[in-house]
Amino acid sequence: MASAAPTLRGQLLAWLLVPLLALLAVDAVLTQWMAANLARRANDRPLAEIARELSLRLRAAPDGLALDLTAEAQAILFGDPVDRIRFDVSTQDGRAVAGERLAAGPPSAAREAFYDGAAAGEPVRLVELRVDADGAAGRPAAVVRVAETLHKREALAREILVGVLVPEALLVAVACLVVWVGVVHGLAPLERLRRTLASRPWGDWRPLAVEGVPGEVRPLLEAINRLVADLDRALTIQNRFISDAAHQLKTPITALRTQLELAAREDDPARLREALGKAGAGLERLSRVVSQLLSLARNEPEAAARVTLVALDLNALALEAATEWVPEALKKGIDLGFEGAAGPVAIRGDALRLRELLDNLLDNAVRYTRDGGRVTVRVAASPAPTVDVNDDGPGIPPDERERVFQRFHRLLGTGQDGSGLGLAIAQEIARLHGGAISLSEDADGVGNTFSLTLPPAP
Repeated sequence: MASAAPTLRGQLLAWLLVPLLALLAVDAVLTQWMAANLARRANDRPLAEIARELSLRLRAAPDGLALDLTAEAQAILFGDPVDRIRFDVSTQDGRAVAGERLAAGPPSAAREAFYDGAAAGEPVRLVELRVDADGAAGRPAAVVRVAETLHKREALAREILVGVLVPEALLVAVACLVVWVGVVHGLAPLERLRRTLASRPWGDWRPLAVEGVPGEVRPLLEAINRLVADLDRALTIQNRFISDAAHQLKTPITALRTQLELAAREDDPARLREALGKAGAGLERLSRVVSQLLSLARNEPEAAARVTLVALDLNALALEAATEWVPEALKKGIDLGFEGAAGPVAIRGDALRLRELLDNLLDNAVRYTRDGGRVTVRVAASPAPTVDVNDDGPGIPPDERERVFQRFHRLLGTGQDGSGLGLAIAQEIARLHGGAISLSEDADGVGNTFSLTLPPAP
């Protein structure tokens, strides 16, 4: 089973809160060290004062050195209610003079030195004071050591630590709360977006509102809106293609099935051949409709958005298309002529699609031109690259000239079989190339002129 993916809220809280807690832990360690140092320095000064007071009470004696310390003075110096204070007075050569034996400190050139040690099995802080000899008084050099247990120091260090860390911990707690509220509030637009998308019914492709959202979230919403719009267009194209296919395939399939059923019931060979011939014609029409539907889908602006345009000669392309339609024109006795430009007509386009466009215009012209009529293809380079296809077909009324480019629109009374898709495909291809197809009455007043206009090559 796959583990649950981490949430953005959890990641943000981790990125923000973990460093805060880590800083609090580092600060606790540093504060503890500083508190212990401050407590040590604060209690070292009184300890040194005791050592100096003892050094002032040293005097010469017959055996070399003596400590003149009364009981009252001893009670004042060593009467600490919290810690136990011990002292050790000895000569320079280590002979004990007074007090209890204390461990000597590490070698030091300083007259007064502090160090940590132990006395009577418990940790203590010691000070070692070196007293110079007094030749006038006959007093030799001496060493005074004073030791004190650590209870006051530890209590002061704890007091400092608690006094500093408690406010800091409260401050970090408030900061964590503020971060939590800020993250939840900052991610609220995403939560609203989730609820909005979850509550929308299928088929609701309206863009999401981007007003009132933070600047960081706005690009996300705009990207989602673009994605939804692209999906809407794709579904629209798909649904339109399905609808077009159903509309166009229903009739020829029904006719084909009818002819096949008739052929299955016929015993007369002549009538059987007639039914099969009609079925073959229906199959040919069905194949043409399928090809046109696929071509229409292929040339939708959205579906062909990535078409590659290359340099082409419109004059040569039109001549090639007109030449290949000559056999079809001859079957109806149609005079198919070509009037090219004086030189190449440079454009940028897709050769296969433009050839399909010209084929549809020529198919329309040859199909609807009367027998023995004429069809003329003219190419001009200025004021813009243009191909005109003139025919002798029935004139199209002005109010119908825009509608003939709509899908499945066919003029009544022509008697010609068709799907009504050829001109729609041609118009889609023209738009794909940045051009357009217009329809006007022929110059001699008989027939129609379809004009393809394309932008010139840069």
